[in-house]
Amino acid sequence: MKKTVIALGLLFLIGVSTYTVYNYNKSNQRNLNNTASKDNTSLAEEPNLSNNNLTSSQENINTAPSNEANIESSKIKAIDFKLKDFNGKEVSLSDYKGKKIFLNFWASWCPPCIAEMPEMEELYQETKDSDLVILAVNLSEGTSPIQKFMDSNKYNFPVLFDTDNVVSSKYQIVSIPTSFFIDKEGNIAYKHIGSMTIEDMKNYINDIK
Repeated sequence: MKKTVIALGLLFLIGVSTYTVYNYNKSNQRNLNNTASKDNTSLAEEPNLSNNNLTSSQENINTAPSNEANIESSKIKAIDFKLKDFNGKEVSLSDYKGKKIFLNFWASWCPPCIAEMPEMEELYQETKDSDLVILAVNLSEGTSPIQKFMDSNKYNFPVLFDTDNVVSSKYQIVSIPTSFFIDKEGNIAYKHIGSMTIEDMKNYINDIK
């Protein structure tokens, strides 16, 4: 009886997760269709960041820093973008060439995102004077509620706003949190789907050049 209850519980959780991702994708597609004319770069011309491409050629695959199944390793050029921060300042990914970049896609309604944020803040405090840049890209929530969220949790790492989900669509984000670890030459070295501990984050960062 106990095993049956556990099995039913797992099926329920899987169903809820699938529903969330399905609706997230529908929302992304609607927003992308509505805002495509605002973006001068055609998505068809962008590099494809699909799972297959991230592991497409053996010579480009790096040794992953752990054995987790959600790790993908390769080196392809990260798509450049411009997004605004809390102050309305435009920030480009290319501004940080020559630095390691931890690029994280998240939302405040996402429990796994919230779970890893204390670890991100700890990492930020340890590395803010180093060659690592943390960019937390919020999906379509707006500055006011996220400012309250950051203030109430005493988080200080940089947040950028993908208000129309254009950048998340370019990076083919289908579930969150999703993180990319980008090397000093602007290449994606690793992609991680799901929440991480600070040890996970450091393993990725230490493994890229």
